[in-house]
Amino acid sequence: MIGENQRRLAVANLLAMKFVLYLFAAFFLLPGANLFAREFRVATYNVENHLDAPTESRHEIKSAEAKAKVRESIEAMNPDVLALEEMGSTNALMELRASLKTEGQNFPFWEWIEGADTNIHVAVLSKFPIVARHPHTNDEFLLDGKRFRVERGFAEVEIRAATNFHFTLIAAHLKSKLNDSIFDANEQRFEEAKILRRIIDEHFQKNPNEKMIVLGDFNDSRDSDSLREIIGRGKFKLTDTRPAERNGDNSSDKNIYHEPRNVTWTYFFGKDDTYNRIDYILLSPAMARNWVKKETYIPTIPNWGVASDHRPIVATFEVK
Repeated sequence: MIGENQRRLAVANLLAMKFVLYLFAAFFLLPGANLFAREFRVATYNVENHLDAPTESRHEIKSAEAKAKVRESIEAMNPDVLALEEMGSTNALMELRASLKTEGQNFPFWEWIEGADTNIHVAVLSKFPIVARHPHTNDEFLLDGKRFRVERGFAEVEIRAATNFHFTLIAAHLKSKLNDSIFDANEQRFEEAKILRRIIDEHFQKNPNEKMIVLGDFNDSRDSDSLREIIGRGKFKLTDTRPAERNGDNSSDKNIYHEPRNVTWTYFFGKDDTYNRIDYILLSPAMARNWVKKETYIPTIPNWGVASDHRPIVATFEVK
């Protein structure tokens, strides 16, 4: 009797083991199978002189009202990863981070870089672990025999969004349109764009299937030389996510001459009283396969201009 019980127990254990192996194969090995899927959001926001103290060239600190409106805009997007342009010192970044945490947005991981411009900076806040950092703060170029550094540098981080899902994020804030020297601002910005594209191509040379997001304030329109350079062409052309307002205007009118007539402007230039799209979220071919287009947009915030002369943009991605 004891031998028969042991035999039955052994058979039961064998069947249980086979069942577990079957489940493993069904969920992890069979083509197209997936155990779970979830989404995360990546945003970029030029927060316009988010300073806690005057600097050499920027003398006004951010008011409490403006800071509150910045946080309201961020909380409306609820991003998991957020690139910031025109951030002040690390103290200013930590103040924003602490205030967001108090209001329910906790970003345990962060990056902040300093380029040639010591007044404003590029930064990244992340709810996901930053597993590698490769700041680009000393890249140089020659223009009419004079040597320049990329003004704000490029923040590059590798982020782990899930156990087996990593992606590279490169945040940039290119030279503004203002001519602050005898050299043409457009030419300076184009040289910065060429350096940014070189960094992008170096990633593709190492891994043609790298998941990469390139985002920030590029200070130019999509048909400009700078944007054409960054987006590239051919096999490694980046995808422009083109976030738009979700205001009910779902016009699909599109032909070879223009994009759909959604509201996509991100920047108000008071001097010329113009609205332009100069903030972008661009994707590598591999990252574009995880892009959730319908959840990519510009949040519409009342009195948005209290916070900044830019509006934030956010793109959503799916992890399978």
